[in-house]
Amino acid sequence: MKILTLFGTRPEIIRLSLIIRELDRYAEQILVHTGQNYDPNLSQMFLDQLQVRALNYHLGIQSSSFGEQAGRVLALVDDLLERVKPDRLLILGDTNSGLAAIVAARRGIPVYHLEAGNRCYDNRVPEEVNRRIIDHSSDVLLPYTHRSAANLVAEGIRRERIFVVGNPIFEVLEFFAPQIKASDVLSRLGLTGGGYFIATMHRAENVDPPDRLRTLVGNLTRLAEEFNKPVVVSVHPRTADRIRRSGVVVDAARLRLEQPFGLFDFIQLERNALGVVTDSGTVQEEACIFGIPNVTIRDVTERPETTECGSNILAGADTDRLITGMKLALSVSGRWEAPEEYRRRNVVATVAKIVLSYR
Repeated sequence: MKILTLFGTRPEIIRLSLIIRELDRYAEQILVHTGQNYDPNLSQMFLDQLQVRALNYHLGIQSSSFGEQAGRVLALVDDLLERVKPDRLLILGDTNSGLAAIVAARRGIPVYHLEAGNRCYDNRVPEEVNRRIIDHSSDVLLPYTHRSAANLVAEGIRRERIFVVGNPIFEVLEFFAPQIKASDVLSRLGLTGGGYFIATMHRAENVDPPDRLRTLVGNLTRLAEEFNKPVVVSVHPRTADRIRRSGVVVDAARLRLEQPFGLFDFIQLERNALGVVTDSGTVQEEACIFGIPNVTIRDVTERPETTECGSNILAGADTDRLITGMKLALSVSGRWEAPEEYRRRNVVATVAKIVLSYR
């Protein structure tokens, strides 16, 4: 059996890393990187750290307008499918790379979608449109949670095509725990446990509008002032570009803007931070699993199970909501338990078995 596994961004590499190893043991697997994340700090560093074997193809799509990027994904993947003729296509998530499901479906190639069914029900979020397109172009849907499965059923997808597999991030974090523990990033940055906040923001709705970006940078500065602790910001290339273009002034005494961290350094920073501020879905999951106080600077989340279990507070771009939310998060730190689907230890094997058996 020939399986084409396709990814294009850092979160996809992280979650697929162990699944790729498992599928290599039992099938002929073609690894394809679309190049959607092309910065070495978002791509090659993660491939190396997570010991992902050599790629078969790199499409070199890179960043551009949505129309151009989506068009190149469809055209280049369609051409590749014609040449490789895989029996199955495995994709994960909601990025533009996942839109390859469309051309696979048109060719009658079964599509397996991991992370299916995530919904925030806000079409202002670019990925929300992608999620519906990818899910409804897929043959076998692999949501992390029962809530996500229910979303799919509500949209008319037959239940027999849906398999709740759990979240692969937990097994990845466990597998690489020794490397995470060995990270010396705190000493390199002169930080102590509980003596700082860690923050990330990269979503288009947060960093593309100059006024909202300016507000969010100001909010992080206020957070640092309120708690008298620095905020370490892992700066996505998109965010760095928007900060430069918009002329946002950064208070370097309170906000420490850092190049994107590798997985091991970032997890070490995350686990030792006083609290987390993010718009990342992956970071929401990690903070939930680790019991780290988290405030999400978005108006919605496609991971409502994190708010339901008590680990996640939504603050949007409101300054008072961020400060109050962090105070509340710190006051209940560690009192929640991550959802069962976030703590499963057999996700990798389960996904491999389904991909190899159902269609």
